[in-house]
Amino acid sequence: MFVFWRRNPDPVFSALYSCLRFISVNADGVARLAYTPAAMDAGTPDEELMQRFSGGDASAFDALYSRHRGGVFRYLLRQCGNRAAAEELFQDIWMNLVQARSRYKVEAKFSTYLYTLAHNRLMDHFRRRKGVDLVSLDQDEDDPLELPASATLQPERAAESREQAARLLSLVDALPAAQREAFLLQEEGGLSLEEIAQVTGSNREAVKSRLRYALNKLRDGMKDYL
Repeated sequence: MFVFWRRNPDPVFSALYSCLRFISVNADGVARLAYTPAAMDAGTPDEELMQRFSGGDASAFDALYSRHRGGVFRYLLRQCGNRAAAEELFQDIWMNLVQARSRYKVEAKFSTYLYTLAHNRLMDHFRRRKGVDLVSLDQDEDDPLELPASATLQPERAAESREQAARLLSLVDALPAAQREAFLLQEEGGLSLEEIAQVTGSNREAVKSRLRYALNKLRDGMKDYL
C-alpha cells in the first residue's frame, strides 16, 4: 500500500495537484494562471523576514505576504466553502499576524506559525456558524491572470488541464474535513507530519493516517489520469 510521506511523495500525483496552483477552472472555461509560492524566489528565510518585520521593516511583511497569500487563501476557501467568508478570514489572519509581530519568537517554521493562526481562526468561524458549506468548484483562484495566446498551455492541453483540475478539486472537496485539512496543510502550506500535528492539535500518527486515507481516495478517483 502506498503511504503518503512528505519526503517521498508520489511524483506524478504531486505534479498533478501542483497544476492547481497554476490552472483555475471557471464558468466560462478559460484557462487562467494563478499565483504559486513555487514561482517566488526563495531568498531570505521566512523566519528572518518575520523578525525584520517585527523590527519595523514593512518590506519584509510584503515579502511574506507575497509568498504565502495564495496558499493561505486556497486553504481557507477549500475549507470554509464560501469566498466572502474566506476573504474575511484571510484579512483577519494577516491582521492578527501584524498585531502579534512584537511577540513573535522563532520557535517553529514561520509557515507552521502562520497556518496555526489560520487553523485557529477557521475553527472560530466554524464554531460560530456551527456548519460547513462545501466549496463551489467553479470559483476562480485568487488574483488570476489571463494566459496569453502564445503561452505554453495550448488549447488541447488547457482543456485537459481544466478537466483534471475540476476532477481533483471535486475529490478534495469530498474528503472528510480532517483529511482535507491535513492534505491542504501539506500541499498548500508545505508542512511536515509533525508540523501539521502541531497546527491541528493532533499527533503524528493520526496525521499520517489522515493523509494516507486522503491520498488513497484521491489516487483512486484520479486513476484515469495517473
